[in-house]
Amino acid sequence: MLISHSLLHFPAQSCGHPYFPPLVSRVVGGEDTRPHSWPWQISLQYSRNGAWGHTCGGTLIATNWVLTAAHCISNTYRVVLGKQNLKQEELGAVTVGVEKIIVHERWISLLVINDIALIKLAEHVVPSETIQPACLPPAGELLPQGFPCYVTGWGRLWTNGPISDDLQQALLPIVDYATCSQPAWWGSMVRKTMVCAGGDGVTSACNGDSGGPLNCYHGDVWQVFGIVSFGSAEGCNTLNKPTVFTRVSSSSFPLEMASNQC
Repeated sequence: MLISHSLLHFPAQSCGHPYFPPLVSRVVGGEDTRPHSWPWQISLQYSRNGAWGHTCGGTLIATNWVLTAAHCISNTYRVVLGKQNLKQEELGAVTVGVEKIIVHERWISLLVINDIALIKLAEHVVPSETIQPACLPPAGELLPQGFPCYVTGWGRLWTNGPISDDLQQALLPIVDYATCSQPAWWGSMVRKTMVCAGGDGVTSACNGDSGGPLNCYHGDVWQVFGIVSFGSAEGCNTLNKPTVFTRVSSSSFPLEMASNQC
């Protein structure tokens, strides 16, 4: 899986600085986001019985590329950008078809390894106040234990609960590999190509958040450090079972192939 900053068709400084800055705090628990404050967040939707519905999140990383999880890919999709509420018509929202999907060639669903995919949009989108690409971290970048990051998505509000209509955000501090790989945490299930966040038993990603971003303010910009991959089978908020993300900065995902696919 190769992604490159060279595929971006706009100045680098245009990423990671939302026109409407997010209202973030150290409050534990999910909350409605400030509308359009995470302008790279997309809704991946599939058609069932003639109706489109949300299935996963994703991140706009270029005007015609979206980053998501490999485990989200199984249907015919469309991508919706610039949304806050999935049920309401909103000015500036855009719906785009999918030209092709590239799943990591070493994606192993049984072990949830290399859980990353690229979606090429059928057309370029125009960056605006409500639609903007994410900044990506440098290759190899790691964040320290406790670094504050935020997961965003329209996933379930609680275990087996309803999907949210409004985009949610939740504070998930980074859990370093040394902690997350302990037997009482995720043990050998977590790899160095992943990043853990949360685990307090109160806040986590949930079903429907898969594929969406882990947003971290680092280097004076918002960067997407992770892709929601998996959580505990016991429930969305399980103590010492933080949400596990595919680590975007992992050297296993050198960032160059998409530039050859444009």
